[in-house]
Order: sequence, then C-alpha cells, then structure tokens
Amino acid sequence: MSHPLKLAVVGHTNVGKTSLLRTLTRDVGFGEVSHRPSTTRHVEGARLSVDGESLLELYDTPGLEDAIALLDYLERLDRPGERLDGPARLTRFLDGSEARQRFEQEAKVLRQLLTSDAGLYVIDAREPVLAKYRDELAVLNMCGRPLLPVLNFVSGSNHRESEWRNALARQGLHALVCFDSVAPPLDGERRLYDSLALLQEKARPQLQRLIDDHLAQRQVRKSSGARLIAELLLDCAACRRSVATEPALEQAAIRELRDAVRQREQRCVEALLRLYAFRKDDAKTAELPLLDGRWGDDLFNPETLKQLGINIGGGMAAGAATGVGVDLLVGGITLGAAAVAGALLGGGAQTLRGYGARLKDKLRGQRELTVDDAVLRLLALRQQLLLQALEARGHAAVTAITLAMPEDNTWRQGQLPEALRKARAHPEWSSLNLRAQLQQAERQEQIDSLSNELHIPTQGLPR
Repeated sequence: MSHPLKLAVVGHTNVGKTSLLRTLTRDVGFGEVSHRPSTTRHVEGARLSVDGESLLELYDTPGLEDAIALLDYLERLDRPGERLDGPARLTRFLDGSEARQRFEQEAKVLRQLLTSDAGLYVIDAREPVLAKYRDELAVLNMCGRPLLPVLNFVSGSNHRESEWRNALARQGLHALVCFDSVAPPLDGERRLYDSLALLQEKARPQLQRLIDDHLAQRQVRKSSGARLIAELLLDCAACRRSVATEPALEQAAIRELRDAVRQREQRCVEALLRLYAFRKDDAKTAELPLLDGRWGDDLFNPETLKQLGINIGGGMAAGAATGVGVDLLVGGITLGAAAVAGALLGGGAQTLRGYGARLKDKLRGQRELTVDDAVLRLLALRQQLLLQALEARGHAAVTAITLAMPEDNTWRQGQLPEALRKARAHPEWSSLNLRAQLQQAERQEQIDSLSNELHIPTQGLPR
C-alpha cells in the first residue's frame, strides 16, 4: 500500500484556506470559517480515504502575516562566505528564537510545508497582486516543495484572474487551478487533482482513485436525492382523507392534510441536506424561503403557484378523473364530491366493483380529500431546485442557499408522470395514510420510474 500524499494548504491570512479544506472534505464543521483575519492559529489536518485506504492528507495552516519582514530576516541569515540554499536557510531560521517569537505563525507554516510532499498556495483572486504576496512565494519556494497555486473566489465578476496568472508565471509557477471553495466548479476537484498529478507524478494513481471516487459518490448522491423527491411526490399523490360532508369537519380535515403535506416536505428537505452533508439551516430561497429550516411560503397559497407558472385549475383527483366525482379546488386541496346520479348512469355496476369502498363512502355522504396536481407540481419544482443548488454548493459557504426561479417547464404543464397518476388509486402507497404498505413491489417500481423522470441538470446550476 502506498503512503498518502501529504499536502500543506498555505497562503496569506483570510484567503480561504479553511474554506478550501471544508469543500474538499465535505465537512462544514472543519476548522473555523470567518471573515476575520488570522482565524486559523494552528495546523489542523484531514484525511481523504477510499475503501478504507488513506490516499491524501491535507493540513490547514495559519495565515502568513508578515512575509516582507520574514524575507528580509532570512536574507540576513547567511554568514560571511556562506551561500545557503532555501531549505538550509529555513532550518537555521526554525532553530532560532525568532521562529518562536516574532515569526511564530510563519514558522508553523514552513515546518508543515517542509514535512509535506507539496503545497497548495491559496490566493484570494479578488485581491490585487501586492509585494507581500510575491515575498510569500519567495519564502515558500525556499522549502523546495512543489507549489500549486489555487485561485479562490473566482465565481464572481470582481476577480483578477489574469493579473494573478501573469504574476505567478513571473515566479515560474505556470501550473495553477481555479477552484472557488464557496461555489466550486462541477469538475473542480478533478482539475485540482489532475494538476497535482503533474507536480507529483508518483501520486497519480491515488489521485486518480480520488477523482473516480468523487464522480461515483456524486452520482450516488444525485440518484439518492432524486429518489427522496420521488418518495415525497408519491406519498403526497397517494394521500387521501375521507370526511363527512359537514363544513366544520371538512375544514378541519383540510387543515390536517395541509399540515401533513407540509411536514412531509420538510422531512424531504432535511433528508436532502443530510445527504449532501449540510446543516439544517443551510437553505433558503428568494421566492420560497426556508425559515428555521422550513419553507416559508405556504405550499397551498395560490399566489405561490402563480409565481412558478403552475396552472391551479388543472388538478383532478383519481376519483374525479373517472367521472365519479366533481372537483372543487379549495386553497390547494381537491374535494371529491359524490355525484351519485352521474356515477350510476355512467358506470353502473362496473363502477361499483371498480371503486368499492370509495364509492360507498360517497354514497353515504362522505367527501374525499386529495392533494391537487398543482401542489404536486410545486413540490417537484421546489425540491428539484434545492437538489440542484446542493449539487453546486461548496461546504465552505456560510450564507444560506439562494435559488433563481426555475426555467424548466416540465412540471408546469402537461400530464403528471404515470407513477403519480397510478398512485392516486393506491392510498396504501402513502406513508401519510393509515395502514400504509410501503414495501409493495409495485410501489417501489413506481418510485424508481419517477426518480428517473426527475430533471436534475448538472450544467448551469444556481450558485
């Protein structure tokens, strides 16, 4: 078994070193991310493994604070007639008192880089190229270790990428990688590890394993997320309540069903956040805010449906679709009212056999509550937007997720997927109903089919 590649993550204070580590390790709790300078005061490590084998060790280091003064000091360390190389000069520095006093922070960085195979030099690409950064590179180059510059914060429009590329080339650093730790590019890790392999050829096999594992895990997360959404939609489509035709009882049942659907969506939100290793309060949207981890806008607010371009007049429950009931949309809930004469004339005994207990309830004056198609469409749009945003989010992000309005019209018009239409006739498929039978093979088949139909794009994701 090969030894893990050891990388020191180095750079000036407050350029996003800890943020980069959080994103690479997918650990929102790694270190401390803050806008305050000098947040990291000691070296902290993390290990990336595949199948139990450690492949990469990453070490977060304090920020370099006074490279200009340190470089001046180092250049005065040579005794008369000496020409020390970089590592020898640093060894003399680290053995002296200044490494424990004035330059204590810098000494921690240099010790870690000297014991590592290579370094990632993190740069805030929004900053101008100043003399202190050039002096930092001069000091770090004395370690004799390969350095890969990482341009951070390049997803916005105010970065100075071209200036940094030119400055780094003048320092002899032509290999670099752009990797925004807050909104990482979809292929960012692959490009980072590929660039590292150019500097550390012996580590190419283990870096390729990390790339392959990253791609595999991403596909697993996407398919698992689509399945969580499919289960939510099928649960809500198959949900059904029977209530006596008394206004007070109907309104109470409507409120109870609405609450059940809201809670079921919230469980899906929390499951998606857990799947992507984010915190419970990491999501909110401009139009559909998550407040305290909960979607703020009411699922059953007709205005919310209009904002997303969903036709609120098109939903019909399974019973209504067969001519048994007449739909009445009440704040997002379909009330299937029995049309006894129409049912008997239109279907007769065959209708009675086909709908059994449901039709009997209608004949007894019961009404049936189901979740309207428009609400199912809204649920699908909201959860797919959240999943897309989680795909594009770095674990260093400290602000809540913000989503743009969806451009995909798949769930705004046309028929709902066949799996949801089938679910209307199977109340036993919903965990929101009593005596649910969730392990039925046909239910699992419909969830599989529905999850394959969900549209989770991988390009042009919201940041």
